[in-house]
Amino acid sequence: MFWIDYWYIIFVIPPMLLSIWASFNVKNTFNKYKKVRNRYGLTGEESARKILDANGLYNVRIERISGDLTDHYDPRTNVIRLSDSVYGSDSVAAVGVAAHEAGHAVQHATEYTPIKIRSSLVPVANFGSSAGVLLAVIGIFLANEMLSYIGIALFMAVVLFQLVTLPVEFDASNRAIKALERGYLSDDELKATKKVLGAAALTYLAALLVSIGQLLRLIMLVNRGNRD
Repeated sequence: MFWIDYWYIIFVIPPMLLSIWASFNVKNTFNKYKKVRNRYGLTGEESARKILDANGLYNVRIERISGDLTDHYDPRTNVIRLSDSVYGSDSVAAVGVAAHEAGHAVQHATEYTPIKIRSSLVPVANFGSSAGVLLAVIGIFLANEMLSYIGIALFMAVVLFQLVTLPVEFDASNRAIKALERGYLSDDELKATKKVLGAAALTYLAALLVSIGQLLRLIMLVNRGNRD
């Protein structure tokens, strides 16, 4: 069984460590800049509302949810949900996160291609994240090469989903920064906001690398199983 650990150490552990660091970094960066108030006293909810209205998205609602950094845009209900630390906060960190979520709403309204692709991949990616590994492992034990490769193909959907997520998240952040540059934040405040959004972007990159590592390990296990 040492060969299993060998591939795990090479392909999975390094990106997992990066993912752990990225999660710590985004929380640390957010906590640092949530103490810095913006000059106009805009709250996260107010800044998101201004960006939405500027793009004619008056029908998009903004709701408050519990938790920390649980902010998201729900395209099914056309609602932006902002966490307790963002909704009513006037920190530059809160404004940046809220503006980012407003950017997602604008993406959906303008039918931004990558976000349409990502949405279409959600069902198969959810299925592939669990069934892909299971089918590949079962295929190895049953010496069923076809079943193993079906599992790999399903898990590839997870990697593709994470890959498409990158331009979606980067674009939402770019939209947020461009909107906030229109007199909402000072230059120093914008720099702080960029650091918060940049730290968040690293978590998505780390997630992609973890998925790629898991896929490579799965391929090596299947190939090794077929040879044995």
